[in-house]
Amino acid sequence: ADIISTVEFNHTGELLATGDKGGRVVIFQREQESKNQPHRRGEYNVYSTFQSHEPEFDYLKSLEIEEKINKIRWLPQQNAAYFLLSTNDKTVKLWKVSERDKRPEGYNLKDEDGRLRDPSMITVLRVPVLRPMDLMVEATPRRVFANAHTYHINSISVNSDYETYMSADDLRINLWNFEITNQSFNIVDIKPANMEELTEVITAAEFHPHHCNTFVYSSSKGTIRLCDMRTAALCDRHAKFFEEPEDPSNRSFFSEIISSISDVKFSHSGRYIMTRDYLTVKVWDLNMENRPIETYQVHDYLRSKLCSLYENDCIFDKFECVWNGSDSVIMTGSYNNFFRMFDRNTKRDVTLEASRENSKPRAVLKPRKVCVGGKRRKDEISVDSLDFSKKILHTAWHPSENIIAVAATNNLYIFQDKVN
Repeated sequence: ADIISTVEFNHTGELLATGDKGGRVVIFQREQESKNQPHRRGEYNVYSTFQSHEPEFDYLKSLEIEEKINKIRWLPQQNAAYFLLSTNDKTVKLWKVSERDKRPEGYNLKDEDGRLRDPSMITVLRVPVLRPMDLMVEATPRRVFANAHTYHINSISVNSDYETYMSADDLRINLWNFEITNQSFNIVDIKPANMEELTEVITAAEFHPHHCNTFVYSSSKGTIRLCDMRTAALCDRHAKFFEEPEDPSNRSFFSEIISSISDVKFSHSGRYIMTRDYLTVKVWDLNMENRPIETYQVHDYLRSKLCSLYENDCIFDKFECVWNGSDSVIMTGSYNNFFRMFDRNTKRDVTLEASRENSKPRAVLKPRKVCVGGKRRKDEISVDSLDFSKKILHTAWHPSENIIAVAATNNLYIFQDKVN
């Protein structure tokens, strides 16, 4: 139940939310810098924990609905409270997280324990006063958006107008207004009339960071469609279609599986899209549809292991990818608790490991290398000894600083750029 299933910084980076398989959301808050302990700046401590989703049962289909949190998305902060969306396979919820450090005392009709007083005993009129109390963080569900998805929700994305958001499942994408919970508008529907003709499913979807009419969604066929909601109410016809032609020399039994896109992310600038498939991360320019402008090999040494990865189902793992705040570095996960970073300017890349053994506080991470066959150097790890049960699927990057959050099964690691 405590396996982390999503990680997300809020817009300032002061808060970090994680969701897990047990339906819980844990929010961490960044410590403020103090003069006594200047090095503690950047440490994140638990701020609030609440149960977002409970296990349910769909009686019409005789299906259990898991409580696992698939995605969390923050809304920009407008007042003292924080708002976030969380979703499981079927239901999206809007949560308000607020602080209370005062409580009213001296009611007229109730005593201090909250019990109603006998009206005949009330002889004087009291003015209630606010007294300080220990800080309490409350999470309250403000909206529940349910019953709109037949298939499992794989992504949610808040629009830049902050009035609407979308939720995507395998075959449909719905547009919601934050104020309206009982209806949504279907903007993409790729369900064929005959389900036997189904050839692809939607794997991820995201709104453009600045243009509220534009969004992209990726498919299991390795394609990305950019849609414009101004052209038609139903966006089944895309405005742009991004696909890389397949190299016939690389074709294999696993080609279709490994070309499926597991994550799609707009850059902060809105100029580029990043996609993650099983072996690579690709960066696409919105103005060039026929091929990506950059392709990064995440773990090319697994190409020879695809057969055993298919047998143990790892080939279906859905890795996410993230940009840093300036869109110059990208990060994504791999196996053996490795995660990869690619610098787009210098073309340098590094493999780092998130594990308890080498992650003492303030320790510097050493780059790791995987060797394929031949002689192994002492600091390298053989591809045959990688642990495929340890995988980093979910990562997040602070919006403005070099702080990253990496989820390795039920552990959350937060790494910070070394301050000289």
